[in-house]
Amino acid sequence: MDEVRRTVEAVARDSYGRLVAYLASRLRDVAAAEDALGDAFAAALATWPRDGLPDKPEAWLLTAARNRLGAKHRHERRSEAVHAHALELLVERAERVAVGNDFPDERLRLMFTCAHPAIDVAVRTPLLLQAVLGLDAAAIARAFLVSPTAMGQRLVRAKAKIRDAAISFEVPEPHQIPERLDAVLDAIYAVYGSGWEAAAGVDPRGRGLADEAICLARMLADLLPGEPEVRGLLALVLHCEARRPARRTADGRYVPLSEQDPKLWSREMVTEAEAQLHAAARAGRSGRFQLEAAIQSVHAERASTGNTDWQAIATFYGELIRIAPALGALVGRAVAVAEVQGPAAGVELLDQIDPAAVSAYQPYWAARAHLLHRIGDARAPEAFDCAIGLAEDPAVRQFLIARRG
Repeated sequence: MDEVRRTVEAVARDSYGRLVAYLASRLRDVAAAEDALGDAFAAALATWPRDGLPDKPEAWLLTAARNRLGAKHRHERRSEAVHAHALELLVERAERVAVGNDFPDERLRLMFTCAHPAIDVAVRTPLLLQAVLGLDAAAIARAFLVSPTAMGQRLVRAKAKIRDAAISFEVPEPHQIPERLDAVLDAIYAVYGSGWEAAAGVDPRGRGLADEAICLARMLADLLPGEPEVRGLLALVLHCEARRPARRTADGRYVPLSEQDPKLWSREMVTEAEAQLHAAARAGRSGRFQLEAAIQSVHAERASTGNTDWQAIATFYGELIRIAPALGALVGRAVAVAEVQGPAAGVELLDQIDPAAVSAYQPYWAARAHLLHRIGDARAPEAFDCAIGLAEDPAVRQFLIARRG
């Protein structure tokens, strides 16, 4: 049973998005695809211990989902011609997949479908995270600071909109891409962020999520080579992923970026990231992801120069805040300015951020604690306590406890 569970978890981690996208693109019904695949995974847990593991688990799951959809169709006696034709195509294709296990990767088509203008802009990225990655509503709700019930209702309405409006599952025409691209880029970055934060194993899917995000970013760059922000996103996640081996010691302790050994960074990923960033810059259209990648590029230069150009980083953050004043950028600029002008200047910038906005934002409290500690401010322990309490990663928590003293 343990082997079966491990296999099911591996397929869910590595192939959930491809399976849902494949089913949904043919049924034009995201919720029905998710339900059928969920039933297929349940059937696998029930039958594989008895019958043994199939040679091609993905094909088995597709066939099981196909059977579930066929049974549901017969039970409800639906007569819609489009749905019936889609089901026929799915049955036909599932039989071939069972032999070849070569079903196409439809995730980008599903992502652009979820980013359709008919979908409420506030729910596009959450819908992408659930439909393509299988993240549950509660996890998405935490990331977007809303209740799980409210998020669940929004997602249900969005999926119904796709079904009822018969939104096409396709990559849009070139003139339609700009209005959808931001949501797709945000979702891929959110997926990578989930995997990055789970590097220490807090979430067993962490590394798989990071790899999947990089895969999606590469696919998108291949599809839209002329979009500089796509290349900027790919450069950003590659720079961040290049440092993964240096983020933990051999015994699992957290190592902040400033203390990492650059020799442990992946030179191959850094080189690829720089190539993507340079290609993006040639387009002459700066954007959020290019600026964030440029900041990471400056950090990467420490591997060859031994130094970090904090003035350049502060400049990039200033431009980033001008076009996308997110909390992360505001905190990052404060840290960079502190390196250039001294910790008091950084604290002053942190003090300018809306307290309500950062009350539960862990990076803010970690940065504040660090800077207050550097100037010997009596408020440092309180800031450390906030940062420690908000840290979800045990290794980061232990690092902060040690720094607090």
